[in-house]
Amino acid sequence: MPKFAANLTMLFTEVPFPERFKAAREAGFKAVEFLFPYEYSMDAIKGAVEENNLEVVLFNLPAGDWSAGERGIAADPKRKDEFREGVKQAVTWARALGVPRLNCLAGKRLDAFTFAEQWQALVDNVRYAAGVLGEHGLNLMVEPLNHYDVPGFLLNTTGQVLQLLAEVDMPNVYLQYDIYHAQKEEGNLTVILREHLPKIGHIQIADNPGRHQPGTGEINYPFLLRELDNAGYKGYVSLEYIPVPDTRKSLDWVAEYGYSLG
Repeated sequence: MPKFAANLTMLFTEVPFPERFKAAREAGFKAVEFLFPYEYSMDAIKGAVEENNLEVVLFNLPAGDWSAGERGIAADPKRKDEFREGVKQAVTWARALGVPRLNCLAGKRLDAFTFAEQWQALVDNVRYAAGVLGEHGLNLMVEPLNHYDVPGFLLNTTGQVLQLLAEVDMPNVYLQYDIYHAQKEEGNLTVILREHLPKIGHIQIADNPGRHQPGTGEINYPFLLRELDNAGYKGYVSLEYIPVPDTRKSLDWVAEYGYSLG
């Protein structure tokens, strides 16, 4: 049976972020993730996690100015120092919250650099991040994003991330497989899961179109979730979707598919 986690950046937005930990626990979740914790008090977030007996399974490395449209800085040759300071900041948070994995967003194509220059910066930065995380027993995820939702993003496909992982050649670096992004960009979901599951360290789900909960679109989630079970996937499946009409109602599919959140 899949181990589900609630993405608190996208679910339970009916309440402020610090209150979503309690809302997730009351809904039945034992695990959560989110995009970024850095604007909040570490003590406050740690308190919310502990009070609600939750496990935080993932968050992202600092990714630049998100509100201005940046989606990572790992592939920016000018910002290596900033990226590496962000890695240290993320590790501090991860150790405080007991988080075992962090996600790296590569960022967008930059006119000032060739693709080759950005690719080399990305390889160098991911290798550096993996080394720092490895010192603390943490794993690093790298996630491709579809080019429709995030135009110009450097990594769009599973193959690109697998090539990056091969060049980085560190044992604690994995593909973060977001099924919504994968469906929009390349499809072929089952084959990718079957062929590359050993390199997949974390899975996120939403349906397409709309990025709403499973059962609202074209993806056969009952089949895919059974495939993960049959393949022996032991990681988390995070619910990173836009809930309709609200978060609690959007969770009905879990019981309908024969699963539970806890």
